[in-house]
Amino acid sequence: MALCGDIGALSLPSELIVHIFSFLSDRDKLRASAVCSRWRECLFYPALWTDLKLRLGGSVNGGGTGPGETPKLEFLMRKFGSFVRELELEFSPVEGYPGPVLDVDPDGHDTQFPDRWKDAMGCYLDQVLCVLRSLRNNRNLQKLSLYGATCILQEEGILGSLYSLDEDNQGSKKIKEIQQLFEQVLASGRQLKWLGCAFMLGMVKSRSLLSLSNLSAASLEHLSLLDGHALPPLEGQTPPPSDDRTPPLLCPPELERLPNLRSLVLDFRHFSSAMCQALSDGGRAPLLRLSLLLGGTAPPEAPPTEEDWQALVRQSVGLRVYLMALDGRSEDLLRVLKPSLPLEQLHFDSYAACSAGALELVSQQYHKTLTHFSLVRDNARFPDLSDNRNEDPLVLLAWRCTRLSLLLLHGYTVWAHNLIAIARLRGSSLKVLAVPEESIHFDPDQVQVLEEEPLHHLIKEVSLGLGRAWSPALDSALLLNDPTQHFYREAQSFSVAV
Repeated sequence: MALCGDIGALSLPSELIVHIFSFLSDRDKLRASAVCSRWRECLFYPALWTDLKLRLGGSVNGGGTGPGETPKLEFLMRKFGSFVRELELEFSPVEGYPGPVLDVDPDGHDTQFPDRWKDAMGCYLDQVLCVLRSLRNNRNLQKLSLYGATCILQEEGILGSLYSLDEDNQGSKKIKEIQQLFEQVLASGRQLKWLGCAFMLGMVKSRSLLSLSNLSAASLEHLSLLDGHALPPLEGQTPPPSDDRTPPLLCPPELERLPNLRSLVLDFRHFSSAMCQALSDGGRAPLLRLSLLLGGTAPPEAPPTEEDWQALVRQSVGLRVYLMALDGRSEDLLRVLKPSLPLEQLHFDSYAACSAGALELVSQQYHKTLTHFSLVRDNARFPDLSDNRNEDPLVLLAWRCTRLSLLLLHGYTVWAHNLIAIARLRGSSLKVLAVPEESIHFDPDQVQVLEEEPLHHLIKEVSLGLGRAWSPALDSALLLNDPTQHFYREAQSFSVAV
């Protein structure tokens, strides 16, 4: 930058330089700090770093953000951790997991697997410690959002040795310190409004929220607590015993300290009838958003009844619910879908096939509230939901649910003529219709009478029905490899809308 005469950018007032740098991204700010000492001084002005969004992750094959990134994170948090107001930290899945890896023996096993994943776990724990140590005395923190990579959480062998807190090893010591630091952060805050902790290894214990200061408890508007224990086992792993029920991270009595809570994200197995009743108390602020993850384990022993949902809806008139059923069965889904549940978004993600009966129930009970419906099955077979039926349940859903704006289908068979019917029924109000080409089948009898290639005919008719150009495809942003990461991001967006 050059000005008139001999005056250069370094002669500008610091306030003006800080204002100019406020338009840069966090990454560009760090790069610009290496230009000169004056820029460095201005770029580390606290007003430029009121919020931080960091995406980290261990790496087993030399890519991603592995141990080499930890010193950079330490520098960043040492500079800004004590005064940052909003911090979002996301640990991306470890690179290469659960895909193929190198150095595989003739039996198909990775000979370096244990060492690689132990290194990745060590990196993960060090980076979590780095962040929490810098936040423990921050009294101005208003938003803390933490997401951990579930592939690290679930890996057998490594998790078993590190998560056993009775063992005298470095991993268990670090996890204990993480738990203590997290409680110190909660105790230090004075104006916390958003607290999210999803799938962070060992960070949140039962009753951890008791450490939350009274001021933050009164100001908290969003709470997200997911521990990952209810997640279905990875393919090839042994499922936990059916009676293995970990204590809930949030108990109904603790809600009394959170009177202004407007958004809540929980594991469904912890959302009991007592929890629903506590949220229905007349002295509370109305709950507006509720996101629930129904994992591979069973629903709570005493799930909310129809009367519980009716009471909650009366207290919270504007309540909307987002539910992801992860690797669940249709019968489990039917147990929790009560008529008065104000379901707005439903994502069914499973190895097991969803039944046509479950779809019909959804379309009948939630035709006034449902806006987003995703049906995903990660399996080589493509079941046909309309088999031996007069009407396709997806067409009936599109007909009944007049507010439907997103329909995502993956791993199921959908007939081309039914896809055209869906587009015509919902028209331009269906903002997203995502169906991969491999899911689409064509009726042989109809193909014979068409004068053009069947796929071209389908694209033309669906585009006409939607009133915009359309093609069979599935955006990777709509369907992540890790469904829990998808749930986390969707729940974040769902709650931010409040």
